Amino acid sequence: MNETLNAAIENTVAQLRQRLGARAPRIAVLLGSGWHPFAEQVEDRIDIPYAELPAFPALAVGGHSAVLRSGRIGATEVLVLGGRKHAYETGEADGMKGAIRSLAGVGVQLLVQTNAAGSMDEAMPPGSLMLISDHLNVSQRSPLFGEPGDNRFVDMSNAYDPALRQSVKAVAQAQGTALHEGVYVWFMGPQFETPAEIRMFRNFGAQAVGMSTVPETIIARHAGMRVLALSLMTNMAAGMQDEKLSHAHTMATAAAASSRAVALLSAAVQALEI
Repeated sequence: MNETLNAAIENTVAQLRQRLGARAPRIAVLLGSGWHPFAEQVEDRIDIPYAELPAFPALAVGGHSAVLRSGRIGATEVLVLGGRKHAYETGEADGMKGAIRSLAGVGVQLLVQTNAAGSMDEAMPPGSLMLISDHLNVSQRSPLFGEPGDNRFVDMSNAYDPALRQSVKAVAQAQGTALHEGVYVWFMGPQFETPAEIRMFRNFGAQAVGMSTVPETIIARHAGMRVLALSLMTNMAAGMQDEKLSHAHTMATAAAASSRAVALLSAAVQALEI
């Protein structure tokens, strides 16, 4: 690992231990577009801007707060990350490596990820929620490029923990919340996909497409964390409806559907056993 990054992670871990004190959350929640109202559910808050943590990235995407929040959801201690650095910003997939490894260093065992995605399934219209069961890394980029040693060969057979997925499905059923489950395609971006690419992804057996989550899953699994991930559908994918795709459209649809998404996420976090 890069020695500069290693030093930044050590510094960040030391700062977090000092600033969080006796709190030792084992769950971290990474918020994507449309999911940020979840942070307002957190009680007994301690906020730390990413800019004050050497291993955390600078963010440059609208709708991301760039604040690490510690606190409680009910009785469950959590760390909430207000956004991620995307691979399309630099062309590299390791933008969240320092942040996630720092979380592992302070004892986080489970990374819950959220994102906004495009639906490739007519039965899953905008506003729908999907539990990610697996992913396709069509970008074929890895945040582990350059890692030394044999531990770089991470098993991704159950990247999205089956037991945790069952727990979330039970929560959704108890709430009466419709929750789909399917395969997520990571597309590098920042341009949206073409209709031809969407047809290809659908033939591959995927249900949703987006520009995040997969690199963070790989980093977390490499760090020994369990991973759970939820997608909020903000649009039908290119060529499936007569609509112009844009980031503003994504944000508007995500905002309209966020209350239901946040209610499920809040209940799910409290039900998870790690």
